[in-house]
Amino acid sequence: MKPEYIFFAPMEGITTKTFRRVYSQFYRGIDRYYSPFIAVTSDMAFKRRDKRGVLPHEEKLVPQLLANDADAFVWAAIRLADEGYEEINLNAGCPMGTVVSKGKGAGLLKDMEAFDRFLDRIFSHEGLPGISIKTRAGFYNTDEAEGIAGILARYPFCEVIIHPRAREDFYDGTPDREAFDIITSKLNCTVCYNGDLYTPESVQDLINERPGIKRIMLGRGLLIDPSLAEKIRYDEDAKDGNDVKDDEDAKDGKAVLYSFLTCLESEYKSEMASDRNVLFKMKEIWSYLGRNFLDHEKSLKVIRKCTSMSQYELAVKEILR
Repeated sequence: MKPEYIFFAPMEGITTKTFRRVYSQFYRGIDRYYSPFIAVTSDMAFKRRDKRGVLPHEEKLVPQLLANDADAFVWAAIRLADEGYEEINLNAGCPMGTVVSKGKGAGLLKDMEAFDRFLDRIFSHEGLPGISIKTRAGFYNTDEAEGIAGILARYPFCEVIIHPRAREDFYDGTPDREAFDIITSKLNCTVCYNGDLYTPESVQDLINERPGIKRIMLGRGLLIDPSLAEKIRYDEDAKDGNDVKDDEDAKDGKAVLYSFLTCLESEYKSEMASDRNVLFKMKEIWSYLGRNFLDHEKSLKVIRKCTSMSQYELAVKEILR
């Protein structure tokens, strides 16, 4: 069994419009992308950077909003709907302290009564596009999952994406799939699973364990292995045992990866003021991607410490040659 839908999670500072455009040229398998969050404030205005990230309308993209002001969220959702977006996603999962301290992201889950009032005010407005939510399974711990589920079930979300960790877990420990079950059991909308899916085997295990899961969201797994969605969706279920074929596939995979990285670097150079900024972007991607090349520690160390694009490019060629 394979998932019916595969989504690309929003990754702040990484999955930008440029990244999405280049990625989709080289890799298949993604049904929908979610934008890095757009912070919405009570002044009813988008920051220029955020506007560039989602406008004009982009096919397969769902804009994600970060807000604790219901009226501001509604204004932004309607504004984006006017641009052609049929779904807007509410971020109730970001665990970062600078976000949570403002009562946004996973901070929305800290006060259940306030969270309920916030959602009630949003859904009291008419003319909204479809509203989905990406949520954690608790703030302090996943024992809060049932209370969160009870609140979510009262509102007409078009989809609920669940990362079954508490905010306090950040990305540590194992996702609590029982908390995922508790939340989904109370919902009447479509649901999506997100959390620690790094290989086709981990996805297959999840679906074998919970056959009802039809939608998955991949985040860090796609940065570690950009071809992960392709492998999940298109690879044969059984290996033929042909070592020569496997070796050829590995070479082809490295060639595609090199082309992807080269194109991405070129695009960043065309839009950024300095090579230093481009280098920072590429290093950030390799902070994930490098996990697939731990046998090239010397070259990975060069990437981490390089101070010029020429050093970076030589190290990448050494790894992918």
